[in-house]
Amino acid sequence: MTTIETRCEDPPKSKSRMVVESSGASFKRWGRKYPFIRYGLPMISLTVLGSVGLAHLLQGSKDIAKVKDDNEWEIIEERKALSRTGPIEAYKPKKISLEEELKALQEKVNINDYEYRKIPRPNDGKSGQQ
Repeated sequence: MTTIETRCEDPPKSKSRMVVESSGASFKRWGRKYPFIRYGLPMISLTVLGSVGLAHLLQGSKDIAKVKDDNEWEIIEERKALSRTGPIEAYKPKKISLEEELKALQEKVNINDYEYRKIPRPNDGKSGQQ
């Protein structure tokens, strides 16, 4: 029996292709040589970018809620004449000094007329004492 050998020769490689392949091979070696680049860097970057993205989305949600709340208050203020602190010009407290309050309280209560009363102790009503 005879065997027929056929040779497939690869076309000659250009230098630029060889440089690209060699840099790709060295990049693959980084993953084996430095596991942080392969596992740690993507995880940290995903965490940081995810938190920045979530913060951006939450801020947009807060802005929309604030605008909605402001619109609701404008409607209420127009209908019922309310402000955020209460009705407009509805309550005006009297200006009272402490001396006047003390005199009014002293007129209500006479501190010289009192009577002694016995305050019952919690265990006075129990008959189970020995």
